Amino acid sequence: MYKLIRPLFFQFDPEKIHHFVTESLKRFNRFPGAAALSRAVFSIENLALEREVFGLKFKNPVGLAAGFDKNGEMMGEMANLGFGFVEIGTVTPLPQPGNPKPRMFRLKDDEALINRMGFNNLGVDVVAERIRNYRQLAFRTSHPAPRTSLVIGGNIGKNKNTPNEDAINDYVKCFDRLYAEVDYFVVNVSSPNTPGLRELQEKEPLKKLLQTLQQRNLKNGISRPILLKIAPDLTNTQLDDIIEIVKESGIAGVIATNTTISRDGLTSLGKNETGGLSGKPLTNRSTEVIRYLSEESGKAFPIIGVGGIHSAQDALEKLNAGASLVQLYTGFIYEGPGLVDRINRSLL
Repeated sequence: MYKLIRPLFFQFDPEKIHHFVTESLKRFNRFPGAAALSRAVFSIENLALEREVFGLKFKNPVGLAAGFDKNGEMMGEMANLGFGFVEIGTVTPLPQPGNPKPRMFRLKDDEALINRMGFNNLGVDVVAERIRNYRQLAFRTSHPAPRTSLVIGGNIGKNKNTPNEDAINDYVKCFDRLYAEVDYFVVNVSSPNTPGLRELQEKEPLKKLLQTLQQRNLKNGISRPILLKIAPDLTNTQLDDIIEIVKESGIAGVIATNTTISRDGLTSLGKNETGGLSGKPLTNRSTEVIRYLSEESGKAFPIIGVGGIHSAQDALEKLNAGASLVQLYTGFIYEGPGLVDRINRSLL
């Protein structure tokens, strides 16, 4: 069904159709019985799919990657489509509009996207309240199920105007504000769309940032897992540094990978647009990074695999390479919600 309507969606600007589809999903789920129908079609309830990773129980290993639901508007709707967890953000301390439009581009021939969104979001206070309200509603009603059923992550970053020497303060503000609301945190220093952000991936500033957050985490009594999201463009030497930093800081794990600045092998019009590339061109490189981290670390920490998952086979390859969980974004846009179901069924 989705493949029949996708050509119509792809006639429109990617960002506009994203808002149209998400608003339509929200309206649909408000009709009596619609949420139950969505769950019946897309969601699989099977104990064999459950995973326990960094101390959290996931009803299945397929999650929605950050970037799709930046402001915490779609948690219930994504749970109804079968996702086992949802990552909100990237969230910054203050609201910001992001980069000028147009800022998202389809590369149809390559089954890819280029985005230069620039951390557009409503700010951490709005997002925290939305997650809290969702949690409260989940406890008051039988559907969606209580908190333990949908794991929610908070992907945090810095505001564009915050200089790198003050970046830690932005991450701490987001961490403190979301601490009571999310199940895990993701430190995003790998987006190519905020000027200078990737400089924070260098060994010393990254170590200082993660150690600061982990020290704050351990003071709170109940610590939240902290994950680091890394770029696919890192060299093996830099990946060795990542392994060392993860072990030294004691954070819970890594998300591999974010979007790439590489344009190798692309054939579509628009391939030279600036921004981060996601989708099928990233499939192999993301899996390579996962395998390297897993093997070179001796499987010392969990990895969430993301990047170019357009089929159940793509997901299985990442899991076999060493990922404990996987996330979708661009593949979800190209393949539709049935992709979540197909991955989970292949695992069963």
